[in-house]
Formats: sequence, structure tokens, C-alpha cells
Amino acid sequence: MILVDTDILIDAARCIKDAVNCLQQIEDTSSLAISAVTQMELIIGCRNKKELKSLEHFLQRFELISLNKQISVTAAALLKTYRLSHGLLIADALIAATAVVSSSRLVSKNQKDYRFIEELDLIEYPKLNL
Repeated sequence: MILVDTDILIDAARCIKDAVNCLQQIEDTSSLAISAVTQMELIIGCRNKKELKSLEHFLQRFELISLNKQISVTAAALLKTYRLSHGLLIADALIAATAVVSSSRLVSKNQKDYRFIEELDLIEYPKLNL
């Protein structure tokens, strides 16, 4: 299972070739998943009910990983370790923790937001090494 970061899904919705190809490559070899944080970030981006309905349809192809105590504890530990030194943000900590706790690899366009997290198995984007 590969956890997909919000930025790639936004690009895929805009039909950006790298993002669309990324999702297709992952589906060819693995399963797609998102964090509940990504789901919430995408909902926030909807401007009306039609966009929300379209988003709900789009997200059906992903396994949704809900937040739980272990993810919360791991995210807090990541923030303690990386907030001051690297500027780790809450949403990114929760997404990274979701990947770590679920033993998933993470693919993100924003490599700089995650590359310093030693516990994380980060996939290079747009060049995927699956």
C-alpha cells in the first residue's frame, strides 16, 4: 500500500500528467491509500456541493486510513523531533505518522516537507521507484 499526499491528488484532479501517471503506476503495482488528513484538506478545497460530490467519487479509489491513538502519538513524536529543526507542520506530521504506523510508503510532490524524517519510506516524485 502506498499513501498519497494531498498535493499529488490536487494535481491529478487538475489533470497534470505527472500526477495522473503517478497514480496509475501505483495502481499497477500496489494499492492507493490516503490519510484522513488528506481527505479533510481536499474537502476544505471544495467550493460547492458539486465539487464535494465529485471529490467523494474520486476518493472511492483510495483506502482511507483514519487517525487513531498510535498515529497521534507518532505525529506528536515527529513534531517534537522535527518541528524546531525542520519546520514540520501538524498536517504533514499526521500524514507522515499515518505512513509510518501503517507501514506504508509515502509519495509526495513536496519532498522537502518529509525527506528529513528518518522513520519514513518516502518515494521520489515524479520518478517513482516502486
